[in-house]
Amino acid sequence: MAVFSRISRLFRADFHAVLDQVEEPELMLRQAIREMQDDVVDREQRLRSATHEQAELQARKHELAKTLKDIEEQIDLCFASQKPDLARNFVRRKLETERHAGYLARREGAAAKELSEQRTTLEQHRMTLDGLRQKAEIFSRRSRSPASSAQAQEPFGVHHAVSDDEVEVAFLREQNKRRTA
Repeated sequence: MAVFSRISRLFRADFHAVLDQVEEPELMLRQAIREMQDDVVDREQRLRSATHEQAELQARKHELAKTLKDIEEQIDLCFASQKPDLARNFVRRKLETERHAGYLARREGAAAKELSEQRTTLEQHRMTLDGLRQKAEIFSRRSRSPASSAQAQEPFGVHHAVSDDEVEVAFLREQNKRRTA
């Protein structure tokens, strides 16, 4: 059974390699950039909408705080005027307003969390878009300049790929060189 699974994996790998060579990488990259640009625009719109919603919630919360202050003054006036029945109605309004304020505070907290997540996601997508644009620039420079046959045989991006760990080690080496100098 293991032999069949190995043969199957080899066949799939060869099939995917053929597909990769048939597809035009430049067209695929341009399409990916267009899709990512559309996604960034969509996320920016959602971010503006969430920011507007949060501003509305904060404005409403401030209005409720002012209303609560006014109700407190009315309750004080009712008790000072010896009208406890009238004060009872204002106490009811105060309780309702406080509950509504609590509801708005919870919504505002959820909106703030969502807004933060949207900002983070948007930033990640912008970075991805920048990376795609850089790859497209490298690819277009590569296709314009005559490449050696060895470079032409390498898959796109492999020749120029540098890992974060490699950058970190090179940075430390450069830093140490300058300390000793």
